[in-house]
Amino acid sequence: MPDDVHRQGKTIAEIKEGDSLTVTESISERDLLIYLGLTNDNNPLYIQNEYAQKLGYAGPVVPPVLLSGIITSSVSKLLPGPGSEVVNFSANFIRPVYHDEIVTFSFEVIKVDTMKEVVMISVEGSNRQNERVLDSVVMARPPRQQD
Repeated sequence: MPDDVHRQGKTIAEIKEGDSLTVTESISERDLLIYLGLTNDNNPLYIQNEYAQKLGYAGPVVPPVLLSGIITSSVSKLLPGPGSEVVNFSANFIRPVYHDEIVTFSFEVIKVDTMKEVVMISVEGSNRQNERVLDSVVMARPPRQQD
């Protein structure tokens, strides 16, 4: 059987406090419909313009779990990367994100705990007006060194 050729993320020894990453995303109507279909979440705040406006929003909003998914997938794909595992996640959703709005997520490693083999990553999300839309802290266990 051939060796696994999949890329591995950074190990705990390779990660330093201050390591950073920036990810920019826009959630399309298609992304929202896939989410709503998979979760059977029929909250009209997520898809109905008139309903959202009656509640004081500019339009339908992006479900917070989709924003959380962008954060956790960035941890899985990029920092620390493949083989890492999210072990704790917290988020504060400061202002709504609307459909097709561009959000920039800024990640920074704020703590490396070699004893517990975890890293703590601070995440700030901002819209194109540079307004903070979310703050998050992710604790992740980086992949172990492969032999």
